[in-house]
Amino acid sequence: MSLSTPPQTIPVLSGLQDDPYTDENLTNPYPLFERMRAAGPAVWLEKYGVLAFAGFEECKEILEDYRTFISSAGVGPKNLHHEPAWRPQGILESDPPVHGPMRAAMAGVISPRGVRSLRARFEEFAEELVDSLIERETFDGVTDLAELFPIRVFGDAVGIPREGREANLLPHGAVNFSSFGPDDERSREFFEKGEPTHRWVMDNCARESLSPDGLGAQIWEFADRGEITSEQAALLVRAMLSAGLDTTVFSIGNTLQALAAHPKQWAGLHANPRLAKFAIDEALRYESPFQSFFRTVATETVFRGIPLAAGAKVLLFMGSANRDVAHWGATANEFMIDRNAGGHLAFGMGIHQCVGQPISRLEMDVLFTAMAKRIKAIELVGAPLPYLHNTLRGWRSLPLRIKAA
Repeated sequence: MSLSTPPQTIPVLSGLQDDPYTDENLTNPYPLFERMRAAGPAVWLEKYGVLAFAGFEECKEILEDYRTFISSAGVGPKNLHHEPAWRPQGILESDPPVHGPMRAAMAGVISPRGVRSLRARFEEFAEELVDSLIERETFDGVTDLAELFPIRVFGDAVGIPREGREANLLPHGAVNFSSFGPDDERSREFFEKGEPTHRWVMDNCARESLSPDGLGAQIWEFADRGEITSEQAALLVRAMLSAGLDTTVFSIGNTLQALAAHPKQWAGLHANPRLAKFAIDEALRYESPFQSFFRTVATETVFRGIPLAAGAKVLLFMGSANRDVAHWGATANEFMIDRNAGGHLAFGMGIHQCVGQPISRLEMDVLFTAMAKRIKAIELVGAPLPYLHNTLRGWRSLPLRIKAA
């Protein structure tokens, strides 16, 4: 449920210009985000009957207060305490005490030691991929790189079969994240394409489908010890795929686009490949792959002077928070790889901060370090084609040309 009317004194946004989910605003959301932040700590989105927060400090505080703003009622507009979910709820849509053992299992597998052990395999394929791209000179940064790399290296790391990955994993991720936004024509189209992949994904997250030496099998060891249930183990392997693949694809594409559109920034990265980690964090801030999701108010409360009823949904725009000049300063809308962008909200914050982010970061660090060392220049040779999705931000196509060092 949501509030039926906006709290008093809250600015009301209405009409297509103020609808975050139009094609125009999804293509370029930042003018709307600026209006939302300027209006006050929150705005009322009339079309969706929900209170929306777009500022950094407000979003961060809500994400960290997991007791007041809960996740188990769903991170989309539906209240899953009262409406059935279309699929079993996983770690993202859980609260303590259920959340604790699931997070502990995931963190136990995605440990610093475990992540370090993957680097050599990731680097091997990254070098092969960069070799092929240098030979071609022109390529599509999405299909030939951003999608290809994680599907291969992370799919192998988890231990799922290679056959069927491309056909199933990406549309499955798209439909999962569609449920985090409004139920409209766009989300229904993604659901129609992606819903048939659910069975394939869950079948291949089962113990018998996973290679015995992969991360997925390690998750199942927690079930063997009784620390999580077998149902939770399968859901955690699914969540791991989302953490290391779905949003990583968009993050790689967004980083590529930002660097290609800012040649001086690529030149700085090429001159010092150790800046890859900073460039990645800045890209995550600058073009957040995860733009928004919901929380549910657990008990009647007052936040920033705004009365909130128990059961009300609130909508958080992390993509806006990560461009908030009140937090990032006057250069918030600029892409600068020497910025200290740590603390951005692209991976969330608090107990629900993405536990799989070390793997996503490793994939991107390996890939962009290999590219920075061997590629002198990268440029767009055509207009990028945006990927329009109610929750995710990225590209369908990035026509690129590179010049070897």
